[in-house]
Amino acid sequence: MKKRIIYTTIGLCSVILLSACSASKSNDNSKSNKQLTVAVDKLYVKYMNDIKKDFEKENKIKLNVKVVDQSDVITNLPTDGPTGAGPDVLMAPYDRVGGLSTDGHISEIKLKNSDQYEEKLKQLVTIDGKIYGAPNVIETLVLYYNKEFLKGAPKTFEELEALQNDPKYSFETEKGKNTAFLANWTNFYFAYGLTAGYGGYAFGENGTKASDIGLAANDSQKALEYAKQWYDTWPKGMQDTTKAGNFVKDQFLSKKTAAIIEGPWVAASLKEAKLNFGVSEIPVLPNGKKYSPFAGGKAWVVSNYSKNKKASEKFISFVTSFENQKKFYDSTQEIPATTKAREYALDQKNELTTAVIKQFNSSKPMPNIPEMAEVWGPSATMYFDAVSGKKIPQNAIRDALKTIKDTIEQKYGKN
Repeated sequence: MKKRIIYTTIGLCSVILLSACSASKSNDNSKSNKQLTVAVDKLYVKYMNDIKKDFEKENKIKLNVKVVDQSDVITNLPTDGPTGAGPDVLMAPYDRVGGLSTDGHISEIKLKNSDQYEEKLKQLVTIDGKIYGAPNVIETLVLYYNKEFLKGAPKTFEELEALQNDPKYSFETEKGKNTAFLANWTNFYFAYGLTAGYGGYAFGENGTKASDIGLAANDSQKALEYAKQWYDTWPKGMQDTTKAGNFVKDQFLSKKTAAIIEGPWVAASLKEAKLNFGVSEIPVLPNGKKYSPFAGGKAWVVSNYSKNKKASEKFISFVTSFENQKKFYDSTQEIPATTKAREYALDQKNELTTAVIKQFNSSKPMPNIPEMAEVWGPSATMYFDAVSGKKIPQNAIRDALKTIKDTIEQKYGKN
């Protein structure tokens, strides 16, 4: 009888303890689901504050906005995430989505507004058939031109070539050199549009097949040959791979060049300098094809370490709605990714917005597989070797291909 009482007492205690533990876990989850931490760059703080109250009211979830540099939050996610110090939701460039997903740092999501995205954008956040982010911003390179020098945007590269005959673009300290048009083509991000315009590509099968490297495909050798023609007329400073980007911008700001290829992110500094500039699509190449730069931008992603994945997806659905994408554009002037919101942005008749949207139509999705990291350096060297005369274009391409293939095989195994 005593044994039965003891066992019964133990059983009751066990039930009570289990119930308490269960309640505790339930309360933790409940508390966790009622708040969400979103990390954003300081550029987006105003926008987040504009939509924060509506999200909290609509979802009964407290939104904590953490202001942190975008590159820092991505770099620190592998260490901050497991300790609980990382955010639930963050913004990541499309070319980082692949690495973050394959390394297990971000979570697969359901794209609630999928019908509002074109296939190109879905491709940028899809890895092995799974979606790891919601496209938020589109970016690509465009042409900036000085309206004091040019009445309208050049339509062809032949028009840019003709500007070299004007003595006002002569480079003072180097006889026979000029800065009528400049592009930082020893940086492969800028040069890719040239390679793609002549039929080259980074990886086959829409950027997913790492064993198919297309730097030598079709007429891509002619891209290097054409680039060398320009470098033969440019000052030596354009071959300084560490300073060429600043040189291009400085020459444009000081009104010593008529046109440059750059990204939408430089517009603010040009406005601040009170430069009378225009923005357009990049001119058509000598082969009659469009310059096809990378399609870039940023996506909302969910940390794989988040305990609030359902709440995180609610936020992503909320923030990518038509109304909130409109607010995003109005607040930041960055171009929203959803089709309907992009149409709204286009209706605002902003020259930069129009140029980026039009150029985006001919852009190529940047591969988001991890192997893309091995392409940048050798491809930049390929262009430098060709335009500097260190190697003939054919050999520059051959050597770049070998370096990329060998590195991919060493790091990732055979594809």
